[in-house]
Amino acid sequence: MSPAPLGVGIVGLSAARGWAGTAHVPAIRAIPGLELRAASASSAASGKAAAEAHEVPIACADAAELAAHPDVDLVVITVKVPYHAELVRHAIAHGKKVLCEWPLGNGTAEAEALTAEAAERGVDAWVGLQARATPAIRHAADLIATGEIGEVLSSTLVGVGGEWGGSVRPGGEYLIDAANGATLLTVPVGHAVDALAWTLGEFAEVAATVTTRQPTVHHVETGEAMTMTAPDQVAITGTLANGAVVNVHFRGGSTRDQKLRWIISGTQGELVFAGVHGHLQFGMVELLKATGDDKVLSPVEIPGGYELVPHGRGGPAYTVAQAYAGLLRDLDDGGHRTPTFADALRRHRMLDAVQAAADTGTRQRCAS
Repeated sequence: MSPAPLGVGIVGLSAARGWAGTAHVPAIRAIPGLELRAASASSAASGKAAAEAHEVPIACADAAELAAHPDVDLVVITVKVPYHAELVRHAIAHGKKVLCEWPLGNGTAEAEALTAEAAERGVDAWVGLQARATPAIRHAADLIATGEIGEVLSSTLVGVGGEWGGSVRPGGEYLIDAANGATLLTVPVGHAVDALAWTLGEFAEVAATVTTRQPTVHHVETGEAMTMTAPDQVAITGTLANGAVVNVHFRGGSTRDQKLRWIISGTQGELVFAGVHGHLQFGMVELLKATGDDKVLSPVEIPGGYELVPHGRGGPAYTVAQAYAGLLRDLDDGGHRTPTFADALRRHRMLDAVQAAADTGTRQRCAS
């Protein structure tokens, strides 16, 4: 007899637009073993409208009511970063499993507190660092572990943030204020370096430049001049615990060139990810390889088994679906496929080291 499905409640679902509706809803519905049962939003009325728009059976007045509902087993937090801590705590208070979008907190202090509180209550708690769930990345990690390219010597990752350029789109206004915790450093860089560290090993030390080259930006619809305090350039140079040398550079805005390229160089060859989207967590990458006497890179076919659910390839729901499928498997076998709050805290602390290196001009050690 199959186990009962896990009832999911989404905090922050919108009737009209938003990450929850475009990524989480289709991902949840693609996975046997998950059932989308409840939704809440910024008000009772907007929660009711969102539930009707997405055909969710239970509309809750707020996040507290959703977390308390007996039909909800897993609370998913998909709101802006400044509200993460408050809303995660509702789930913890009711002993519910919780998945929070990355960043876990608006700063490391919040992430530390939430991680400790979830552990104290014995709550299963995950974070949306879903780049790790990308099938191509998981396959590359296994190729490296089995010595396909020899010893890893270095890695270079270059990407484009999309936002944080010279113009601000509707809905993106809050991203340009560093105080809100959703910046070029915390979002696309955070996702990318998490995948890099998961694949190659954690950072031992970092030097960095984190700066804002365009402090005045303009709204695309109104033309209004706006002040951007979030960085639009992040450059990190460091070494991993295994000695490999790493360079990471993300810039805000758009590009006419390839949006993401991640090169992993070893003594016996190279692995290269080429991306059509600058945010690695969307999983829109092709894996290429050259080993031995190969003169050119060739596409790598990803074997069956790495894709946990064949849904939404090339879209925003793809890696989110992989992460949800991994979460269910973790609950079944005690594995560690989907990142936990403890993983999120480690990444928060690593990004603190990057910011400290930039602020002081001094190389920083990263916590082991």
